[in-house]
Amino acid sequence: MPKVLITDNVAAEGVDLLKKHVTVDVKRGLSPDELIATIPGYDALVVRSETKVTEPVIAAGCDLQVVARAGIGVDNIDLDAATRAGVAVVNAPIGNTVAAAEHTVALMLALARNVPQAYASMKDGQWQRSAFMGIEVRNKTLGIVGLGRVGSEVARRAASFGMRLIAFDPFVAPDFASRMGVAVMSLEEVLAQSDFITLHTPLTAGTTNLISAPQLSMMKPGARLINVARGELVDEDALLDALENEQLAGAALDVFTNEPPGDLPLLKHPRLVATPHLGASTQEAQREVAIEAAEQVLAVLDGQPARNTVNAPFVPLEVHAILAPYVPVASMVGRLLTSMARGQFVGITLRYQGEIAQHNTAILKAAALVGLLGQVSGEAVNMINAPVLAQQRGLQITEQSSADSREYASLISATLHTTGDDITIAGTSLRDEPHLVRVNNYWMDVAPSAPYMLFVDNQDQPGIIGAVGTTAGRHNINISFMEVGRIAPRGQAMMVVGLDDPLPDVVLAEIKALPQVDDARVVAM
Repeated sequence: MPKVLITDNVAAEGVDLLKKHVTVDVKRGLSPDELIATIPGYDALVVRSETKVTEPVIAAGCDLQVVARAGIGVDNIDLDAATRAGVAVVNAPIGNTVAAAEHTVALMLALARNVPQAYASMKDGQWQRSAFMGIEVRNKTLGIVGLGRVGSEVARRAASFGMRLIAFDPFVAPDFASRMGVAVMSLEEVLAQSDFITLHTPLTAGTTNLISAPQLSMMKPGARLINVARGELVDEDALLDALENEQLAGAALDVFTNEPPGDLPLLKHPRLVATPHLGASTQEAQREVAIEAAEQVLAVLDGQPARNTVNAPFVPLEVHAILAPYVPVASMVGRLLTSMARGQFVGITLRYQGEIAQHNTAILKAAALVGLLGQVSGEAVNMINAPVLAQQRGLQITEQSSADSREYASLISATLHTTGDDITIAGTSLRDEPHLVRVNNYWMDVAPSAPYMLFVDNQDQPGIIGAVGTTAGRHNINISFMEVGRIAPRGQAMMVVGLDDPLPDVVLAEIKALPQVDDARVVAM
């Protein structure tokens, strides 16, 4: 049974879900060296933000298949090291969306009405109404930097306050934003026009110090900045300067470059509102992200694609529903190509037709490469490292897409180019299971449900099906199904035979020796 290690505080609902299917050990507070010593033998690691999953940790996890972050940010996980090792990194970006959005709105209102400062004054025995004059958010402009899940939820809530909504996000279609009443513009325009600016972008090399001295100087005098995303998005020294010279009327931070931030001068500024990384700290959010992370760990350990694999192609939830049935199809196509190929691999051409061609098919490419390389690579091949391994092998990968697929709603075809003859395999998904529908020029319909499949190139003549069946029966090999594709009656044909039992080489040789047979190959599925 797979083993899962949990090293941070993960809600009981997620732990209980894992325990129904795998062995779970909870060991919180491990030092880096203790984690390296502990991780061997575990198939999965579940963390929040406290545990740092470094390259040495991943290298020590010789059985590690997946690292799960019960939350959104994965900057505490070395994604490059995980990818090189073929370890999936999954996160739980949906469960704490509402909690983060609500906390953003709470901080915005706290800034607008000086709530923390007034509270502290009251606790100190004072009554200073005039000292805490605030502003209304109605008719103010809210600039949202990052219009993803959290940013979109913030926009929906801010709209109810009667705010004008603008956003910077180069990866969002203007039509998507306009349906929420948000105008998309450049970062410089957002900074210059906003009364409140809220950050909701992931932490990358390009977004580190996204808000620094130059950006702060572009902001409208008296603007207020909110960050409930990642601490490294904001240059904390530059922010302190902007508060001290009154460029900004205030700022609210839930996240910091170093957590805990220690003796940070910025924290002492009277116009800074600060909370200790509470964006996801609701009972509901912790329950949801724990379950979401656990579900994806179980999917990976079961050999299935996880919904939110960070170091594999991202697939939105609605697109995942369309592409997921074709992941095993792509894997089947790749596996069959490898088993039937003759000659040295040179490259592969992947063709996506029909509905699937209208989406990002990177996940299907990865699945096809897993099938192609899984049987020939000396290391474990999965959806994460398959494209890297293909590149290392010098395989030329060509992809083609077409919305036209007359025979099927969607079709995946792949041609393997070798130093021998090229071979083409095509498949589709019917009734939620993979179907083989083409081998080279032969069209057919085969659900590869048998553990072994025999492919016979033959002349379409009377008696050939019976001859193959008789040979198999003579050696006590049970036939599960048989399908024939042919170019024309009594012309070239291909017979596909499903077998319940392995086919020894001696029997394969007998079949190849039949007078109507040109060639025969067996594939273990």
